[in-house]
Amino acid sequence: MSTQPARAEGSADSMLELSHRASLVEPFHAMDVFAAANRARQAGVDVISLAVGQPADPAPQGVRDAAMKKSAEGLVSYTNALGLDVLRQAIAEHYKDHYGVDVSASRIAVTSGSSAGFNLAFLSMFDHGDRVAITRPGYPAYRNILSVLGLEVEEISTAETGYLTADSLREVHARKPLKGLLFASPANPTGASMPAEALQELVAVAADLGIALISDEIYHRLNFARPDATAVAFSDDVVVINSFSKYYCMTGWRIGWMVLPERLVRPVERVAQSLYISASEISQIAAVEAFKCTEELDAIRFRYQQSRELLMDALPKLNLPLLAPMDGAFYAYCDVSAYSEDSQAFAKTMLEETGVAASTGVDFDPIDGHKSLRFSYCQRPERVAEAIERMKNWLKAG
Repeated sequence: MSTQPARAEGSADSMLELSHRASLVEPFHAMDVFAAANRARQAGVDVISLAVGQPADPAPQGVRDAAMKKSAEGLVSYTNALGLDVLRQAIAEHYKDHYGVDVSASRIAVTSGSSAGFNLAFLSMFDHGDRVAITRPGYPAYRNILSVLGLEVEEISTAETGYLTADSLREVHARKPLKGLLFASPANPTGASMPAEALQELVAVAADLGIALISDEIYHRLNFARPDATAVAFSDDVVVINSFSKYYCMTGWRIGWMVLPERLVRPVERVAQSLYISASEISQIAAVEAFKCTEELDAIRFRYQQSRELLMDALPKLNLPLLAPMDGAFYAYCDVSAYSEDSQAFAKTMLEETGVAASTGVDFDPIDGHKSLRFSYCQRPERVAEAIERMKNWLKAG
């Protein structure tokens, strides 16, 4: 038996080498703020977190009851990689009820949250070196996952309209052809949503240019400016990714879905079998009930709407002008350059001196994010009102 001491993990003489791809992933600063807010809370500070896009309310009662019932049975199993038939059918019926669109349950893939959906889409649709466009500002995981998989990322600014236009897509594709496009409406971090006619045009232009389209619709049913429009209403050849995390208040349940073109169903299934086996059976069974809880969920949505109106009115008065219309999701994206050109330092100081946490724009925009903050209004209206009052007093004092 060797008497040599084991190498300490992370020590200078460790033989462990990191992959190049690991260095491509930037830290998610919003989670750093979330951690700092938790530390402050543990130290006794009354923290109001407007940093993370996580509903303050629990999953609906019917969802929790279904999970408890299944758990009491004892045996929790694998399911088919594409998900339980009962949930796939419920999702298909949701498209008929909410959008008036017929989608076959055979085209639905149930995933371990939308994050798994992105992995499955990218791996099934693109090869190493393919060029895929995303919007800027945008959800940082898009950029990070694409980069880790060896795909070339092209970021298209949405500063002019708040959402991606067909003209912008044409212009970028003309410079260097794209293989794919991923966009969200309503968007994170801006909350801006795309009018149905603009979405229809984007889908048509992408098809004409041979660009594969992925529509992130995770913030549907939280669109306050206009009715939801799904990309599958305009083409059977797009991929839609959605989740139970946001409107349905099921973040930690890790359950989402994809709507796939027929030819992608089997490839996605094969990849999912190896990467995930299946989404959690308990979460799938519970998610079926989520579609029956609209009254409870719409009451939560109404509270978001109240909080939205508070921020929409207050932020410009605090000299924090909006950088995009607050159409939906539960975000306000604003310009802090009147106070600072370093949004990370601004957010850190604001948390320390007011107990109000917000996400820095550097997560969402690597070029201009140092001048912006994202406020999430998932909190109850009275807490959002308190946060506004604290910021008002703080900025006035400064």
